[in-house]
Amino acid sequence: MDRRDAESIFTRARNVRALILGDLMIDEYLWGRAERISPEAPVQVVDVKREDIRLGGAGNVANNMAAFGCRVFICGVVGGDENGAKLRRAFADGGMDVSGVFEDPLRMTSKKTRVLASNQQIVRIDRESRKDISQEMEDRLLEFVRHQTCQWNIILVSDYGKGILTPRVLSGVITSARERGIPVIVDPKGNDFGKYRGATIITPNRKEAEIASRITIHDDESLERAASFLMAQGEYDALLVTRSAEGMSLFPRGREAVHIPTVAREVYDVTGAGDTVVAGLGLGLACGADFVGASRLANVAAGIAVGKVGTSIVTPEEIIGSIRHEHLDSDTKIKNLDALADLIEAEKRKGKRIAFTNGCFDLLHVGHVKYLQKARTCGDLLVLGLNSDASVRRLKGEKRPLIGQSERAHILAALDCIDYVVIFDEDTPIRLLETLRPHVLVKGGDYTPDRVVGKELVESYGGRVELVEFVDGKSTTNIIEKILQNYG
Repeated sequence: MDRRDAESIFTRARNVRALILGDLMIDEYLWGRAERISPEAPVQVVDVKREDIRLGGAGNVANNMAAFGCRVFICGVVGGDENGAKLRRAFADGGMDVSGVFEDPLRMTSKKTRVLASNQQIVRIDRESRKDISQEMEDRLLEFVRHQTCQWNIILVSDYGKGILTPRVLSGVITSARERGIPVIVDPKGNDFGKYRGATIITPNRKEAEIASRITIHDDESLERAASFLMAQGEYDALLVTRSAEGMSLFPRGREAVHIPTVAREVYDVTGAGDTVVAGLGLGLACGADFVGASRLANVAAGIAVGKVGTSIVTPEEIIGSIRHEHLDSDTKIKNLDALADLIEAEKRKGKRIAFTNGCFDLLHVGHVKYLQKARTCGDLLVLGLNSDASVRRLKGEKRPLIGQSERAHILAALDCIDYVVIFDEDTPIRLLETLRPHVLVKGGDYTPDRVVGKELVESYGGRVELVEFVDGKSTTNIIEKILQNYG
């Protein structure tokens, strides 16, 4: 995934309203040392030094979505016990809406206690209910979802097999979402994925896919057979199989599979990695990414999650930093418009004056460099709007550009006089100017003020146009002609 795409997604995350539906539980961690064997039995004695309470199950999905910047709504059932009250308080303290969390006094709130010594899990203790919820509770969950569905952009279903997600609840939620065009992502459980029929995409791991398809997955061919079975069974739009060290495999309906290699650098604990995948996938789809783009985002997030111990959140900064690490040649000055708009607004609040210029800059030469250096003196920051390849072809003919937009962007971003580069696909930079509202619009001296596109717009809010002279005789056309003369 490209860093600019990730930045754009996280910029839009604030507008995402996500419902997290599923099994809610508490994850308790007891951290200590194990330096002796018990005299009572051949077991280690753990000297507990620290206790840690975290949101588990669907709560971990919710925690990650909140960390991404989304507005989160929780739907599920807890017991009428102290752990149920703790869960409600934790969600509320995290700014999440708990109006869809219902209390069943006959139920025990799920709690998993993990004892760790030297970051290694010694034992896990589960206290929970696994029976299906009552019809009354089903009715309450379905009524809540049906009345609220229209306000959500995405629904994430986290099934841990604890009895909350009955076939009736799943069918009702998926149907309601489908009717309103809202994507439903399911992290499945069990041996029958038919109960998730109609979901947008499901995210089983390899073992879960084997159990549900009854096909042992040992190579790409067996994986594809299992995927074909599951897709036919559930009529999903896509299937994403997580394969641990082998990464992920995406199977979009009617299209070829896409295999995405893992990005994990060191694995400490896979606990909650599936929750992180669902959250990353949900964020991507809610922000307009396609299945491939959203899956790549989820893959990066999961690679970070398994490098942490226990159920943990992954932050936007960690994801963007990881992508930047994977693409060390990607200059951080290259931004998409959404991310750049926030950066420029922040710079304006600091009192910085923003200069803007635009062009094709195909075959960078000394005339370009001198022009850009002069443009930089017109403000505290210089933003360069770079015509995309398609835009250059429309303006200069089918034989141009000679250098692709990505290469042109990286070459320009290497110049000290340029602070940010943004690629645009239109014939004019009007949309960039409307969004960024620079203080100074800089153009070459071969223009007259009345011919500068965007002049009226910039002057309407108090900005100005500055014309800068080009170096005589220096142009891409001249370079092309000289090459043809010498080598043609």
